[in-house]
Amino acid sequence: MNIPVYENHQKSREMFQRATKIIPSGIYGHLGPAEGQFIPVSNWPLFAEKAKGTYMWDVDGNKYIDYMCAYGPNVLGYCDEDVDAAAMKQIALGNCTTTPEKVMLECAEVLVDTVNTADWAFFAKNGNDATQGAIMCARAHTHRKKIIMFRGYYHGVSPWCMKKDYPGVLEEDVCNNIVIPWNDIPALERVIEENRDQIAALIAQPYDHGNFYDNSFPAEGFWKKVREICTKNGIILIIDDVRAGFRLDLAGSDHFFGFEADLICFCKALANGYNMSAICGKEFLKSAMSSLSYTGSYWLSAVPFAACIACINKMKKLDTPKMFFEKGTKLTEGLKLAGKEHGFDLVVSGAPALFYLRIANDDSMVLHQEWIAEMVKRGIFMASHHNHFINAALSDKDIKHTIEVGEECFKVVAKNHPELF
Repeated sequence: MNIPVYENHQKSREMFQRATKIIPSGIYGHLGPAEGQFIPVSNWPLFAEKAKGTYMWDVDGNKYIDYMCAYGPNVLGYCDEDVDAAAMKQIALGNCTTTPEKVMLECAEVLVDTVNTADWAFFAKNGNDATQGAIMCARAHTHRKKIIMFRGYYHGVSPWCMKKDYPGVLEEDVCNNIVIPWNDIPALERVIEENRDQIAALIAQPYDHGNFYDNSFPAEGFWKKVREICTKNGIILIIDDVRAGFRLDLAGSDHFFGFEADLICFCKALANGYNMSAICGKEFLKSAMSSLSYTGSYWLSAVPFAACIACINKMKKLDTPKMFFEKGTKLTEGLKLAGKEHGFDLVVSGAPALFYLRIANDDSMVLHQEWIAEMVKRGIFMASHHNHFINAALSDKDIKHTIEVGEECFKVVAKNHPELF
């Protein structure tokens, strides 16, 4: 089998050099090379020319099967015809208008009808907007300050959910945060007792899908117990479903794990890349949400709402959670087997819809980084220490090709490290 190896990233590098002169970091945040996900950076393209379905082409003409999916927004396939048609129909009518267009109401009705815990929907633009709004809502309702989070958390880029040693973040920004280990009910009960009547909310991802370590599902009965504890102590239970939302269950990841959140935050899979986020919540919190001075000039723009309606309806039609489980399982089992045949222990964790990979042969992560870098050189776009995403456009042929490339890359890494075998 002839698998092309991409060596040419000249245009990407030239563009990056131009970008560093006028944009801080050139490409900032999680999409850029400073995040520690591209090792060595020379193997990764830094600028794209176009994308369609499950594929992305960089500015040097290299084609990739993209398992990062824009870090989650690509849920149906890039440039999905149905979603784009709905968006184009709406843009002909209007987008950012003085009063919201009726499609906002229609989108809210679809979300309330779809999400199990939703009695209402509130719209914003980014996942960070949603988690920030949920925290403000919980504090407004409870008149308390403190927030419980689980170790390894990521809930956005607002100062309250960062670390006090990060540039620009003050100790005052994070002084009300309480961080406990994941899956640790005794620790939760202890901090609640130590901070009696001071805790506004517990915010958590539905399962631990952080970066740089194996992902972990909740222990048996964990969420049921957390729900009971929060209810008993008047603590608002917030699920950050920005990353996993709609990939496990179209009714919400809390529904998937058998409990009900008070507030649930969505973003990435809402509208197949059109810019919006949402907070859904219980009736008893609607007044608190209404009380907030919290909005933006573009938060009620109409085009993303039309895209969201089309995206959710198509996910229902395709039963994407079932599809993603099947495709993700087929892919990861194939990669695990290919690794085993060449002496590598490829650990797969998390949900198949947004799986996390780690070669466990060494603790330094070097072998894993080398294998991922070889995959990228051969047209399989992944990141070294982040979960990956399945989208509906990924075909069985794409999965078969990915496994074949994975096997080739295991061979390359094994050849480079004869001391291991």
